[in-house]
This record gives sequence, C-alpha cells and structure tokens, in this order.
Amino acid sequence: MSRVVALMRALFAACAATAVLAGCATGSDAVAQGGTFEFVAPGGQTDIFYDPPDKRGTPGPLSGPDLMDTDRTISLDDFAGKVVVVNVWGQWCGPCRTEITQLQQVYQATRDQGVAFLGIDVRDNNIDAPRDFIIDRGVTFPSIYDPPMRTMIAFGGRYPTTVIPSTVVLDREHRVAAVFLRELLAEDLQPVVERLAAER
Repeated sequence: MSRVVALMRALFAACAATAVLAGCATGSDAVAQGGTFEFVAPGGQTDIFYDPPDKRGTPGPLSGPDLMDTDRTISLDDFAGKVVVVNVWGQWCGPCRTEITQLQQVYQATRDQGVAFLGIDVRDNNIDAPRDFIIDRGVTFPSIYDPPMRTMIAFGGRYPTTVIPSTVVLDREHRVAAVFLRELLAEDLQPVVERLAAER
C-alpha cells in the first residue's frame, strides 16, 4: 500500500513540475494559481472597465526575465502598492510602434503619482530585435521577455492572448481595473491611470 501511495505522490510531483515549466495554465487553472480575474468583453467591446473596485479580480502570477537583462526576473510583486499598466507588445507589430511612445509619455507624466508600467514582449524569438526597439524609442520602463506568451497565459482566465497590442491596467491592489484590446493614445490611457492613482 505504501508503495502505491509513494508512486502516486511521485506522479503528482512530476505533473506539478511539468505544469510549472510549461506555464500553460488557462481558465480555471489560472484561478488555481492564485488569480480570480476572469476576462469578459460584453458585446465584443475593446475598452472594458471593471468597477466598482470590490468587484475587480486579481490576475494569476506575473513574472519573467527582464528583456534588457535576462538574468534578472521582473515580477508584479516588484510594484507593490502601485497602479501598474501592463502592455503586451512585439517589435514586429505595426500598431505597437506608434503606441509605445504614447505609453512612455503617460509613464513619464504619472510615475510620480505611484504608477508603474510593465511591458511584456511576445513572439520575438530574436532578442536583439525588441532590445533595439526599446533603445531606439527611448523607452525607460521595463519589459518581460516572453516569446511563447507564457506570462499572459498564466495571467488570467480567458484573456485573449492573440490581441496585440493589448493593455491591462491594475489598481494599487493589483486588481484588474481596465483592459484595452487596441492601440492606445496617451489621451485614452492617462485619465484612466490618474483616476486609479487617486483611488484610496
């Protein structure tokens, strides 16, 4: 009997390790990892707001290697108590080329209000291309390097990982307050960020 129990424990441990390495949790699996966020876009909306604050869900774990220094890990936990703007982008994406300078503008205007920005670079298998993209455009906020999109898959239930660019705005408790499934201008994003920064 004890051999059966030992075998079952070993099998469970192997499965758990495989799941962590694969980083492929979606839907209810993401909730099991600690998140309660469940993506909903009523009527196919591209600008979705989650209010009031007590109705907002929290994402699953959000961490990965720093694009500019892959020996360093960036985590959502690094931004405790801050509003966090999470932008999913790729240097191959035309709208991202315009949007990134708009995001940098909002970052500079709001960082003193307790706002952080975190990019997630996806589908860029040659790391030099997104690094050049960041340097050329003078982007000063960090990005996670995630070619296979594991970070966003773990992020939350049914989040549409095929939409690039997309932006998620988290409140100071790191609950999902807004999702934008389109290219943003500074004038779209800044009022939302400032409203969330003012929430107490």
